[in-house]
Amino acid sequence: MSGSPSGFCIPVDLGNPGQFFACCGLLELADRLWADVTGRFDCARVPSRFEVAAQAPASLHDLLLDAARLDFDVGKDEAEDYETEDSALHPIVIKRPVSLVLDWWSEKSIKPWAGSMKERAILHAMLRAIDPDSLDPLNDAKAVFDPLPPAEAGKRRKKPEKREPFYFDSRRGSNAHPLDSGFSPDVHQKESICFPAVEAMCFVGLQRARPQTTGEPNESRYTVWTRPMPVNAIAPVVCGLARIQGSLTFEFKNIFRTDQRKHKCFARAVRVKE
Repeated sequence: MSGSPSGFCIPVDLGNPGQFFACCGLLELADRLWADVTGRFDCARVPSRFEVAAQAPASLHDLLLDAARLDFDVGKDEAEDYETEDSALHPIVIKRPVSLVLDWWSEKSIKPWAGSMKERAILHAMLRAIDPDSLDPLNDAKAVFDPLPPAEAGKRRKKPEKREPFYFDSRRGSNAHPLDSGFSPDVHQKESICFPAVEAMCFVGLQRARPQTTGEPNESRYTVWTRPMPVNAIAPVVCGLARIQGSLTFEFKNIFRTDQRKHKCFARAVRVKE
């Protein structure tokens, strides 16, 4: 490695599984865009920080800009419920500005969505809602809608459809069950905020950085590393196969958030004493 390193750091809540895996997704994207990229978590600061370093010119703005325009075939957003236990898995193939295949949700223990929630449409909307100018993208909250298509002459624009998140972010999941609010936000189609950078980048990060099952139903464990590492080395660390000095381990549940016991959400993680 030569030259002066560049990069960025952002605040991260390590007890929020969505934020942790979103950082893994940012590192994945950075590695595919820049040269000699490493990432680490600085747990000594309050709040903790996620740091990315690279030898080529690198900035948070450029990374978020490329994240917001990740291109793939969204397909048709059909109204019917197409998902069953035997449904074929249709990977998402990202073509530009990087090449990446996403198909991790065959591992159902960490998949929070189901039924009428279409992963392609949700991911597309969350990506397009990322603000490249944000200095704190994991805490940038907003209501998310489908991007508007180009206007056609003589036709009135339709109101964009609201998109619910995947429920990776534990801040959203902790208030998602009807018992928390007295009614179901999904059923009443309430317009509510989410954290699009967390939802979209977590979706990317889980492709490589998979949590380890604990043996309990819908419970998983992830390990946070504190030394600079390239993205191709993080998978065995995150799932606990490779132990790194100074690392921290957390456990979380993928809990049901509706009475139908289909839709789930990532709950807040608890640090494991070692």
